Amino acid sequence: MTRHGADAARHSFDIPGRPDEQVTLAWAAATDVGHRRHANEDSLIVEPPVFAVADGMGGHAAGDLASAAVVDRLSALSGRGDVDVSVVGDALSLAAHDIDDIAEHLPLGAGTTVTGAVLDLGGDEPQFVVFNVGDSRVYSFVGNELTQVTHDHSVVQELIDAGVLSPTDAEGHPESNVVTRALGFREEPRPDYWMLPIRTGMRLLLCSDGLTKELTPARIHLHLAARLSAAETAGALVDAALAAGGRDNVTVVVVDVLDAPERSESPAYTEGSAGARG
Repeated sequence: MTRHGADAARHSFDIPGRPDEQVTLAWAAATDVGHRRHANEDSLIVEPPVFAVADGMGGHAAGDLASAAVVDRLSALSGRGDVDVSVVGDALSLAAHDIDDIAEHLPLGAGTTVTGAVLDLGGDEPQFVVFNVGDSRVYSFVGNELTQVTHDHSVVQELIDAGVLSPTDAEGHPESNVVTRALGFREEPRPDYWMLPIRTGMRLLLCSDGLTKELTPARIHLHLAARLSAAETAGALVDAALAAGGRDNVTVVVVDVLDAPERSESPAYTEGSAGARG
């Protein structure tokens, strides 16, 4: 068994300026090299306030180093109480420069996707700041409804958006692995951001495309709706992806909101500054 599970954890976070109000989260992660890859080029971070998944590109050694570089930069935000869009954007820019340094003498270059969620308790109400570059994804599961929060930066997604390709035909497309944005490759990062108000019972799923290329949204919904613990759910999703083929590295992070202050009704998520640079 090659799967590695990050230690499951649970913690309550005080909300600044609001005595006796807290947000309680539980989280866990799992990753596996899959059945066809020789190395795992995915990296992950579960260090509040930052949760993220990165999927490296550029070949065996380069992909490892590229995904690790962005996780290293994001880990510097661990424990900070002032992490917002601008702070995340700065970390991604630093990671992009690190990756360019790594790739200086590599003929194919190096890069990585990265997607994640940051716990933000400094605003009017608790929220997750979701960010994305590439085709790894963040899903929100609220009230038995699964929502893909992030939007893929890929050739196939652009064809779908243009009405040229149907989602059901996307997986078999010859350019299904081609991304249109990434960290590295001598480009400044162009992340998208979304703001998700935090609600008791909300689940977040962060994953590399090794999961979504094997499991349909209906299958993902089934696992999240089972309401097993974060650790059990993360492990079950990885096992399901392996059973379905395991053609790529697969990495999963599950974050559960166990308790949060009740607030006025608002949408499940609000799209923020799409394409904004940090």
